[in-house]
Order: sequence, then structure tokens, then C-alpha cells
Amino acid sequence: MTTAPATGELLYPMARQCPYAPPEEVTRVRSGGTVPQVTIWNGVRPWLFTRYEDARVVLSDPRFSADKSRPGYPLSSAVALAETAVTPTLLIMDNPEHDHYRRLVLGEFTVKRAEALRPTVRAVVDGCLDRMLQGPAPADLVGELALPVALSVICEFLGVPFEDRELFRSLTHTMNAIGGTTETAAAARQELQDYLESLVAVREKAPQQDFVSRMAVKHLRTGAMDHEQLAAMALLLLTAGHDTTANMISLGVLTLLRHPGHFAALREGDAPGRLADTVEEMLRHLTIVQRGIRRIAVEDVDVNGHLVRAGEGVIAAINVANRDPGRFRPGEEFDPTERAHGHLAFGYGPHQCLGQSLARVELQEVYAGVARRIPTLRTAVPDEELRFKEDMAVYGVHELPVTW
Repeated sequence: MTTAPATGELLYPMARQCPYAPPEEVTRVRSGGTVPQVTIWNGVRPWLFTRYEDARVVLSDPRFSADKSRPGYPLSSAVALAETAVTPTLLIMDNPEHDHYRRLVLGEFTVKRAEALRPTVRAVVDGCLDRMLQGPAPADLVGELALPVALSVICEFLGVPFEDRELFRSLTHTMNAIGGTTETAAAARQELQDYLESLVAVREKAPQQDFVSRMAVKHLRTGAMDHEQLAAMALLLLTAGHDTTANMISLGVLTLLRHPGHFAALREGDAPGRLADTVEEMLRHLTIVQRGIRRIAVEDVDVNGHLVRAGEGVIAAINVANRDPGRFRPGEEFDPTERAHGHLAFGYGPHQCLGQSLARVELQEVYAGVARRIPTLRTAVPDEELRFKEDMAVYGVHELPVTW
């Protein structure tokens, strides 16, 4: 049996060394083809899967449960337990419950519907860039662009008042802060759940042209969902939908600034697939879910020759798997000229991210907009002064000072 350091030390990148690369210990594990058993913060010892093909099995085999309330589940931190203290979301449901609720909303997340929102997204991006360019430089790209774009788009889609954005941002921060407690995270989650239940009740009586209204009309009146379940669905989409996208925007822009040739290529117009390929490679290369996707076996499972017994936890280190040179030619490098399709940045299997099509539209519009409108953009502080989010469940930068 191979033993490795605690996953908190093992999975997170070292910001001062290289903000995107997994530590050498993990890449050595992947290249060696071994599956170590690691000890995490609470003494639980899950198996760590780092190869691409192994991660796909872990994320798709129904014998691995996403239910965090199961004894022995390899929680990423005490904060993660808060998800079980409030109405559960799709993220921690198993079938048949998971498939039931996912089917109810799946039609809202088609590529066609995401593309229909592209003009709205482009207008939001341009509005944020206008305000940033009219203001003083340096500016914080996180506060001036990444967060406003991500929050505006998801609020518009859901039908949640944008004027309450600071509440959403603050509660999401509390829910995702690794150093927090179960109690504080659960309290923040409950506050947001209560807020959204009130909104559901309003939209049920006076529907508008938004997700919450459509779901209220279609599913509350038939009994397929109740108010708590719809609010929990909105909570998942609101928190995950803005936090992950905002972090991808800021880290993605930083990556483009570190690769000026690729940044310049986006200004030359969209050669067939260039923008889309850049976004896919960015998703693969950054993979901002860097504490792994975690599961627990409910039966014995053979993962490409490695036996996981019932009751044992597993971690699919998707940030490491997405750099597996056996699957992706660039490996550790960032290279948008190589096709990165099939990456695991949105997960894989039944829990694959619902909002991925909308996220792609947002990232395409932001990266293209920044490249087109601020060709002289550059960071305003040395790299070593950037504060990377090693203290949060989703990786990113706390601020990104830029000038032009």
C-alpha cells in the first residue's frame, strides 16, 4: 500500500511556485500508475485516483455514492458537511432521486438556450469593460469584471435580483471558505435557502421570464417539486454558477497575459474554432476544482484493476487527470492549438455540470472582449504579490490588479 501526504497539501498547487501546476508528488503518482491511499484532515483514508481513465470510472460508476452523509465519506473539509444540514442539492444526491430532479431541469441547459443568451452575455461583458476602462487604472479585474459578469448572467438567468449580489457573494464565500466551520457554513447556506424559498413563492404567484418562474409553473403545480427543492436547485445554480465562472474568468485572463501570443491570436478574429478551443484548453489547463471530486463506494468496485471495497472513500483528482499526457498532448503546458475536448473540468458521468454550455458562452465572450478591447492589458503587480485562493473550495485569485 502506498501512503501519500494529506490531500490538503497534496492536491493544491503552490501559488508562489506555479499557480496552476499540481505538486510534483502528485504527477509522480500519476506517471507511476500507482493509486495511493491518503490521509485527509479528519483521519479518513481514501484512495487517490490521478489518471484520466481512472477518474472517469470513479465519476461514472453508480456504485460510487455522492452522498456526503454516508459514514466514511472523504469530505474535503468541515465546511463540506454543511451541505447535508440543509435541503440537499443535486451535487450530493444518488439515483433515483438525482435523475428525477435533473430530468426536471435538463431542458433549461441546452446548447441552444445558452446560445440564445449570448447577446445578453456580450452586453453584460461590454458594460463591465466600459465601466472598468472609464475608471482609474490599476483596477481589480476580479471586482470590476469577473464577479459582476458572472453574477449578472446567473441572476438574469435565474430571475434573482442583481441588487442583492453582495449578499450572494458574501454567503457563497462563507460556504466555500476551507477554514470555516460546519456551523457557519450551514448558517450561510440556510440563509440563502430561506431567501430563495421566499423568491420561489413570489415567482409562483407572479411568474416572469426566468428559470425560477418556469420551474414554479411547470413543477410546483404538478407536485414534481416542492418549494424547498426548487429553492435548493436555485441555490446550487446561483452559488456554483457565479463562483466557478468568476474564478475561471480571472485565472483565464491571467493565463492569457502570461501567453501573449495566444492573447494576440484572439484579437485577430475567430479563425474556425480558435475561441472555442482556447476556452476548452483553459478549462483543461486550469481545472479550478483542485481538491478533487469525492465519492464513497457502496459496493466493491474494480477501477481499471484497482479494487475499492465497499465503505472506502475515493478522490478523483481531476486537475491532475486533466494533465495526463496519455490523454492530452500538452500535458502540463497551455496550448490552445491542441484540442482539449473530453476534459473533466465540468466533471463526468451523471453529475456532470448542468450549466457548462452557459459557462462556455460566458468565458468565450469575456476572453474575446478583453482581447479585443484592451490589447495593452497587463498585470499591475508582480506575480509573487497575487493572492491565490488556497483557502477556498474553488481555486482562483482574490484580486487581480491590472492596468493598460
